[in-house]
Amino acid sequence: MRRVLTAVIAAGGLLLAGCGGGSGGGTGDDKPVAGASSAAFPATAGSVTLAERPDRIVSLAPTATEMLFAIGAGPQVVAVDDQSTYPAEAPRTELSGFKPNAEAIAAQNPDLVVVSDDLDKIIDQLGKLRIPVLFAPAAKVLDDSYRQIGELGTLTGHRDEASALVERMRTQIDKIVKGVPARSGSLSYYYEIDQTLYSATSRTFIGSILGMFALTNVADAADPDGAKNGYPQLSAEALIAADPDLIFLADSKCCGQSPATVKARKGWSAITAVREDRIVALDDDIASRWGPRVVDLVQAVADAVAKVPA
Repeated sequence: MRRVLTAVIAAGGLLLAGCGGGSGGGTGDDKPVAGASSAAFPATAGSVTLAERPDRIVSLAPTATEMLFAIGAGPQVVAVDDQSTYPAEAPRTELSGFKPNAEAIAAQNPDLVVVSDDLDKIIDQLGKLRIPVLFAPAAKVLDDSYRQIGELGTLTGHRDEASALVERMRTQIDKIVKGVPARSGSLSYYYEIDQTLYSATSRTFIGSILGMFALTNVADAADPDGAKNGYPQLSAEALIAADPDLIFLADSKCCGQSPATVKARKGWSAITAVREDRIVALDDDIASRWGPRVVDLVQAVADAVAKVPA
């Protein structure tokens, strides 16, 4: 499936995009901060240097799209890829981040392109056309997300807004995590990428997020050395034997999975999470991106953990 293939391409990062439609809204705390930026040009971030502020940005990554709009650079974005489902006002096109077409991208006359993968050597292709490209790969930890937000702020002339967003995210996440009641023992969990039982280990971005709550990941045993890039496929037998306390579904929109479908799986009634109704259907898009709405993901996990008796 595309979600799993993308996970492998990301090599230990997060999935590039969910398969469903856009989210309804999130926390509302990802709105850009008003005010003039202190950024000056020329500006350099990563391997990109821009002589002046870009006014025709193309985003080929859903997470980058969310970041750009969250820091107030939305008006500078002229086109986004077909998987950029949020925010609703993003200028979604038929451009693809999975099968990038240099000619189609160049037709947008961009002065900055943002990608999260270098599929088909698109960075080199665009470089030959003298189009600046910022490579913002899938995050492995939250600091990667914060760094990318800062880079986009620098390159778009919204450095102050980017700094404010990062600080707000840090503060909110810290508050959410500290707000979960302490418990004597650790809870275990299974994180489902799709119904063929692909999961994400603690080595991945999603694993690092859930690790904030001192949860034990039952998928870790299936990829102890990281040879599977942190995305092993589990067997039903092994999963039932692991008996996770919580199940998180990141395939509710793309693949129609829900607490009801999980409960109907053969043999799964023996799992504590199923027996105790601790199956959490996440928003696929939020769960597969590492932008501002990661705060919503942290909140969803916190709510699930807090409901389990200490």
